[in-house]
Order: sequence, then C-alpha cells, then structure tokens
Amino acid sequence: QVQLVESGGGLVQPGGSLRLSCAASGFPFSSYDLSWYRQAPGKQRDLVAVIMLGDIINYADSVKGRFTISRDNARSTVYLQMNSLKPEDTAVYYCHAHRTTILRRDIDYWGQGTQVTVSS
Repeated sequence: QVQLVESGGGLVQPGGSLRLSCAASGFPFSSYDLSWYRQAPGKQRDLVAVIMLGDIINYADSVKGRFTISRDNARSTVYLQMNSLKPEDTAVYYCHAHRTTILRRDIDYWGQGTQVTVSS
C-alpha cells in the first residue's frame, strides 16, 4: 500500500521556521522525483519545490532563498525546510512523488497534506 505521510506543519509567527517531513512507503522511493506543493484557500495547488533524480532541484520564485528541499533515500523521506516564513506562505502543503515509466506512463502519488499557518 502506497503511503505519503506529511508532518511538521503548524502555526508559526512571521519570520519563523518550520521543517516539513514526508515519509513514504509502498513504492521504490529512490526512483521517484519528489515535490512539495501548496494550496491556499480559494487558490490552485502550486509547485513549491522539486528534487529530481540526480538531486536536480528547482524552487518557485516566491520561496527561493528561504526554502530548502532535501531527500533521504535510506529513510524514504523528503523534507522541506522553511525559513523566514511570511503570511503568504500560509497553505496546506502536500508531498508528491512522480515518475514516468519506460512506457511513458506517469505515476503520481500524493500525501494528505499538512497545514502551515503563518500569523502573529
């Protein structure tokens, strides 16, 4: 059974930090690109950061220099370190795993999400 379980969300003041974790099971974690998305109320789900095979990393412009994505294949876990948080970072954060098979079929898995609220 495939599972992606996020943790580490919560309430933090502006300028604070949080570290999100996503523990995966049920699929070959090291063969997947891993991402964090977020969705604020009334808005679409947007890509925050992605770490691809070979540790190729990309960030949304809005989080560059503040967020860091990393992965630990031995623990089947992906992390998102979030520093200098702003109220506009408030959203539900989702973990996502993706790969394209040799037959060009996309496989996608999603976590259930964890709430991050940045407020004084």
